[in-house]
Amino acid sequence: MENEIYVTSKDMVYDRFRKKESLNGAWHYAVDQYNAFLNNKWYEEQYYDDKGNSLPVDFSFDEWETMTLPCCWNLAEPEYKLYDGSMDFTRKFLYAKQNEDERVILKIGACSYYCRLFLNKKYVGTHKGGSTPAYFDITDHLRHENRIHIHADSTRRGEQVPTEVTDWFNYGGIYRDIEIIRVPKVYIKDFKTALEPGSGLAKIRASVQLSEAVGDTAVLTIPELDITREITVSEGKGEVVFDASPELWSPEAPKLYDVTLKCGSDEVRDRVGFREIRVEGMDILLNGKPIFLRGISCHEDDYYHGKALTDEDRLANIRSAKELGCNFMRLAHYPHSERMAQLCDEEGLLLWEEVPVYWGIWFGCDRTYDDAENQLRELITRDCNRASVIIWSVGNENSDTDDRLKFMGSLADTARSLDPTRAVSAACLVNFAKNRIEDRLEQKLDIIGLNEYCGWYAADWSTLPSLFENSSPEKPVIITEFGADARAGLRGTITDKATEDCQAYVYERQTEQIAKISYIKGMTPWILNDFRCPRRTSVNQKYFNTKGLLSADRTHKKMAFYVLQSFYRGMK
Repeated sequence: MENEIYVTSKDMVYDRFRKKESLNGAWHYAVDQYNAFLNNKWYEEQYYDDKGNSLPVDFSFDEWETMTLPCCWNLAEPEYKLYDGSMDFTRKFLYAKQNEDERVILKIGACSYYCRLFLNKKYVGTHKGGSTPAYFDITDHLRHENRIHIHADSTRRGEQVPTEVTDWFNYGGIYRDIEIIRVPKVYIKDFKTALEPGSGLAKIRASVQLSEAVGDTAVLTIPELDITREITVSEGKGEVVFDASPELWSPEAPKLYDVTLKCGSDEVRDRVGFREIRVEGMDILLNGKPIFLRGISCHEDDYYHGKALTDEDRLANIRSAKELGCNFMRLAHYPHSERMAQLCDEEGLLLWEEVPVYWGIWFGCDRTYDDAENQLRELITRDCNRASVIIWSVGNENSDTDDRLKFMGSLADTARSLDPTRAVSAACLVNFAKNRIEDRLEQKLDIIGLNEYCGWYAADWSTLPSLFENSSPEKPVIITEFGADARAGLRGTITDKATEDCQAYVYERQTEQIAKISYIKGMTPWILNDFRCPRRTSVNQKYFNTKGLLSADRTHKKMAFYVLQSFYRGMK
């Protein structure tokens, strides 16, 4: 589509706890393999020529079948199971202005991958990236009765992030909430608050950004701490640092405070935990004390709902992680819903959040970099107030090339400049030629993530102790992936691939070795539960990656679940 108007991180609106009007529910839809909606401008609804003669059309919006959004279309109807392309969604809604100066924002929580919005026969804008939210200002397009179209295009393309080939299922659809948000003419676009790094856990920093470059005074209140502070706003921005002694948030005691910010006629609020995460030498420190990150990796992929998880699905994952003995979870390999971090704030689980700079990214392409950086900015802007999030990851499993170093190094610099309160990492590969932890990207990271599959893809077990002996990293290491496939319920010997016995043996050998290595400060084995993957075609996989400790439907705990549980419980 020519002359596209992209909405990016600059268009985001602080929206937690704002009053919202839902557009979830039944939407009319049509499969659009040839992008006829765009190419033939169906959204203009040309039913008559300039002389009043009726024209033939290739659509009938209100007679199309309906699909309940949010959802992944691959699970909505059997015939769309493997569909990868475009669909058009439409519905009508009524709008009544409540305030003469109000602005109206449409939020689409996630749409894969191109999301193009049309309202009342006009093109509004486009968002790229299937895992971060899109915010469209629709104020000037609204009428009393409105026709909305969303053109969703999940087509895999080489220049996108992620690229054409991944190791997970590329669900299509609009799989997070669609909502209308009303805000004043001048509103709070962004609001951040956290402990001030290096303050001895005794100061809080709060910042505000308004929608316009105006001067004003904002007022921050934290009632439980008896705190009220004014923030002077100049050219739309302001911040304040002040003394405070909050009860610190931790997985054992996930204390949250109600925080309110008022400015002009706008008011926002949040529930915030105050904690400090930092790296000192070879240690990861939470609130000044060393911590070992007992973790597990997790995809946003439910057997019944795909990426359109419910809060019940998310809580089930959190509780399974806690049953394992985890204090940490790696949300792979793309931004999960903001609800996951909000729930982890409440439940007390630390998080690694990641952008999908994965495998064969076009590292030499400027468009690709811009896409990746925007997704990173959207993720950090969205989740900056979440105490549970302690690490931003700029990617996973990429070969150490010059273009990749420039690309991912720039992302690491961006993450650090946007948020100095968290660590930056990436899941790196073993230097197989030297069998050691070695990657030039380490210079840009606070923590080294390492994916190693000794005992599985690297079948020779002797490579594991030698890998650790050959390595002398200068920063703490998290083993971000190890594991083995196992079909739920399949038994055999420890050398029979795809059996639970083999997977459990891999976990036993891995944990035995990891426990001996002082520079390893955490681990997130691969993975909590089995998930869909088109690359996995064996009789034991059947288009699922079966490295989960739980079956895809989470009803069966494999033997390795109890091996990891025993290891983690022994560390407490």
